[in-house]
Amino acid sequence: MFKKRKRISPVMTFIILTLVTMIFSGIFNLLNMQSEYTTISATGNVVNNIVEVKNLFSTSGIKYIVTHAVKNFMSFTPMSLLVIVLIGIGVLEKSGFLKSFFTILTKNAKKNTVTFILIFISLLFSLLGDIGFVIMLPIGALLFKYGRRNPFGGIISSFAALSFGNGINIFLTANDSSLLKLTLSAAKTIDTNYAIGAFFSLYIMIIILFATAFVFTYVTEKKIMPRLPKYDYDEEEVVVTNKELRGIIIGLGLGVIYTLFIIYMIIPGLPFSGALLDHSADIYIDMLFGAKSLFNQGFIFIVTFLFALIGFGYGFMCRTIKNTKDITESLAYSLDNIGNIMVLLFFASLFISVFEESNIGAVITAFISGVVGKISFTGVGLIIITIVLIAVANIFMPNSLSKWKIISSSMVPLFMNASISPEFTQILYVTSSCITNGITPIFLFFVIYLAFLEKYNKEDIVTMKEGVSYMMNYAIYTLVIMFIVVIGFYMIGIPTGIGSFPGVSYGA
Repeated sequence: MFKKRKRISPVMTFIILTLVTMIFSGIFNLLNMQSEYTTISATGNVVNNIVEVKNLFSTSGIKYIVTHAVKNFMSFTPMSLLVIVLIGIGVLEKSGFLKSFFTILTKNAKKNTVTFILIFISLLFSLLGDIGFVIMLPIGALLFKYGRRNPFGGIISSFAALSFGNGINIFLTANDSSLLKLTLSAAKTIDTNYAIGAFFSLYIMIIILFATAFVFTYVTEKKIMPRLPKYDYDEEEVVVTNKELRGIIIGLGLGVIYTLFIIYMIIPGLPFSGALLDHSADIYIDMLFGAKSLFNQGFIFIVTFLFALIGFGYGFMCRTIKNTKDITESLAYSLDNIGNIMVLLFFASLFISVFEESNIGAVITAFISGVVGKISFTGVGLIIITIVLIAVANIFMPNSLSKWKIISSSMVPLFMNASISPEFTQILYVTSSCITNGITPIFLFFVIYLAFLEKYNKEDIVTMKEGVSYMMNYAIYTLVIMFIVVIGFYMIGIPTGIGSFPGVSYGA
């Protein structure tokens, strides 16, 4: 009889990955592993840069880890976002709002429809940046749970949409704006007068958005859900009465009024409006999501307050919240028993900080940038090879802006000389990066995905290998979607957005 294979918890996996990173950083440093890449300065000059692997398997490396471990954990973005959002979601859940609301939504709806809506909304959340991961994963879990399905399905499908759809934006976001500035800087080394409109990717992103939503719904229902065990529900099926309906109406009504107020405060030019914007920015998207924007800085609190307002409105109406004690308990409800999640977040932050400090990802990305810059293919061959190389680079450096700083100065001129427009080059870069977002533990919010799988797990521990295996289904289909859509637009030559085309001729 074979012995049962031991299962390694995600916490231990992150510890092992940290040790492996330290050891390899020492080996690579000993081998003098480094790469060169170019960037474009503010004056338009080409600057040569060299990045080398730092040795963290050393006294100085251990000193860095010891002195930065707590600091990096406290500034770890997923941790701060998750804790704050869970306060609002706890009110929604403790008051009974989510139970009643999701029961109504799922009772007579087809499973495919519910899954499609969850995935589609998760894809749209890419417009709002990273906050979608800490909102949609718990929401997706509860949507499936109260729909009498395994919560894993909601967690997996929403994370897949958020990660593989990260960057699939029908409107320009702050991150897209930053990418575009780098694209234009690189493009002006070939054509000093080149300009790109804000809606350069509108048409192709709409196609990718709907294609991804439909395909991911199919993958979830046909590939993922059959693999999941039957979930053991702790509660009886909910019966929604008129009292709960009135509570839902009151809660949603308060939420709508609050949302309209926030929307008014981000519209410039109206009386007493625009208070949440950064009026020093040049374009609206930077006014809204720029680093100095009050809306951007306070968005996590704005969303949490919205959830709490809806939950309290429902709770007071339905008498599930009656006094200050109930208010306090509801605020802390989702934070109960999150010790395991905090431990997981700590070791994930440690691994990611060590990997980034080692520069292994930057060296690999810079090497791939050099390979891209020397590709002798043109047309479809150039596009196919680039998609694969960018997808590989993204495994080691998932941050799209940091990666584009290294790659753009070589990739954009290469594609322009092959008569491919800079805006199409950026589209190609963004869509290629999507392919591997959900399967790399270096991706910041991969740990949030693992944390929620563990939260709703009733079997043995959920390993990182299992988490990646669920995502591999979506990764393969994402690769197929990007190949078909991107190459299709290029070969047909139809516009990718307003005034933008895949292929253009340039003047000196």
